[in-house]
This record gives sequence, C-alpha cells and structure tokens, in this order.
Amino acid sequence: MKPTSSKTKIVATIGPATSSKEILKELILAGVDVCRLNFSHGSYEDHAKVIQHVRDLNAELQTEVALLVDLQGPKLRIGDIENNQVFLKDGEEFQIVTHPCIGNEKQAYMTYEQFPMDVNVGEEILIDDGKIRLKVTATNKIDMVKAIVVNGGVLSSHKGVNLPDTAVSLPCLTEKDIEDLEFALSQNIDWIGLSFVRKATDILELKERIKKAKAHSFVVAKIEKPEALKELDNIIDLSDGIMVARGDLGVEISFDKVPLIQKEIVKKCLSQAKPVIIATQMLESMISTFRPTRAEATDVANAVLDGADALMLSGETSVGKFPIETVSAMQRIINYTEET
Repeated sequence: MKPTSSKTKIVATIGPATSSKEILKELILAGVDVCRLNFSHGSYEDHAKVIQHVRDLNAELQTEVALLVDLQGPKLRIGDIENNQVFLKDGEEFQIVTHPCIGNEKQAYMTYEQFPMDVNVGEEILIDDGKIRLKVTATNKIDMVKAIVVNGGVLSSHKGVNLPDTAVSLPCLTEKDIEDLEFALSQNIDWIGLSFVRKATDILELKERIKKAKAHSFVVAKIEKPEALKELDNIIDLSDGIMVARGDLGVEISFDKVPLIQKEIVKKCLSQAKPVIIATQMLESMISTFRPTRAEATDVANAVLDGADALMLSGETSVGKFPIETVSAMQRIINYTEET
C-alpha cells in the first residue's frame, strides 16, 4: 500500500517517461492517486496498456488509483509551415486562411473553417501560448483574415492558437473527441475531462453521451476559456468535478488575473462540495531538474491551503527526466502543509 494518505490528492499525467509498469508502480508508491491519459497524444493501444497496468497494480498493491481521460476538445492549430518555421516581424501584415496551404512569413492555414465568419476587427489572435500576438485588421467573412503582427517571433508548424476575444462557434465535442470518448467508456474509465468548456450545456451534452453508452464515468469540466467564467456557477453545479487548467486559461485571460480566479473557483467548488483540481506548471522546472523552485513549492502549498482536492502534474511526469522525484516532492510539500 501507499505510504501516505494525504487529504490533497496527486494527479499524474502518463506519457513516454512513465508508461511502463515498473515506473507506474514507483509513481503510485510515491503518492499518485489518479493517472491521467491525455488523448491529444498516443494511440489507443498505448493507452489500453497503461490502463491495464494501473488496474493490475491496484490489485497487487491494494490501492485504488483512479483513471482520468482528458479529451482534446476543439483545440485550434496552425497548419504546416515552410521549412517547419518562419519568423514573424513586428508591424508586418499576416494572413490566416482556412484553405490548406504551406505557411510562410506572409500567411498560414488554421484548422477552423468558421474563423473568418466568427472573428471581428480589433480582436486578438494568440499563437504558441501567447508568444506571438496578432491583431485582426480585416476579414472577408469567407476564408481569409488579415492581421498585424503586434509581438512577433518564430512560428512553427502545428502551434496552438487562442482567440480570447472571439466567440468560437465550434462544438464542444469534435469527431475525434466522440471516437476517443467511445474508447474511454469501453475501458470503464473513472473520470472524463472535458476541454475548453464554454457553457453549462457542454457538460449536459457529454453526460448525455455517457448515459446513452450505459456508462458511469464522472465528468471533470476544464476551466480554460473566459466564457466559462461567466457561467461558472452553473458549470460547477452540473459537473462532477472542476479542473483549473491554468495553461490555456493564462493565455486567454491576463496572467495577473489567474491567481485570484483560481482562488475564486476553489472557493465556489468548496461551497458546492465539488472536487477541484489545480493544473499546469505546478512543478514545471522538475521536467529537467531534480528539485522544485521555491516559487513552485509555495504554489503547491498555497493550493493545499486554499482547499484544492487535487494537484495535477503534466509534462513533469509525462515527459520529464525526474517523474518519481517530482511526485515525491509534491507529496512532501502536501504532507508538511497539511500537518503544520
């Protein structure tokens, strides 16, 4: 059995660094309570192996480690770029088109057909977690949007796009999500994470699909869009749990607002007796170093003090060099904070 049973749980994202049964066992013994499978990456075959490993280890260790599947959601991306990367200069004009093409320093393709119809002049386009910032200057409302480069930089193939000002008219579940959901439900997954939730009806749609499949998975709503904050009470009410997904949330809204929004979400979840997970960059530096920064340790402790039910590790455990050490460090901080 696990050596600790803290009130605050640890969610670890499983990836190439941690998918073997041996490493999974070490993770569980170090303190992991939930194994997360990110369906943006990996094959069903890979995921099925991890699921079986976790279940075998639960039987062996007499543990109850849960499984969380994260659906990708309507993530927007840039298409292929000439030579894989180009440099966008400040002040230059740049076009985004919705017909497939090889991008260059003048234009790029985006995987969002309705974009020219949905966007308005003056709205921002953020690429690669906000490293590149564009402002819309024109749209033909058919297949092309013109923008000015506000903050330039290196644009690589398939980078993510955020539209903080735009009312995106995409469905909450893409075709890929629906296929992934069918697989997850066939595996009797405990929790399903719904990405880019915008309104409470998104939760109802997912729950209806789970019900039709005669499955019993719980739904975690990932809060990472400004629209979700406007319907937060209803989203919390309809969900079985909430994830504060600080990565995209910190791009879609100003970074200085994230700490207080996080605290407000935790407070609301506690008042409605709904579990809440704090995610993204909890111990980010431990992807490449064997000990956390003081700021990271403080971040973890503050989340515990605020009453978060679980803390999530992403790249730290999926691709990091020190996954076991990261879980151990998080468990130590949790234990000390809860006991003091």
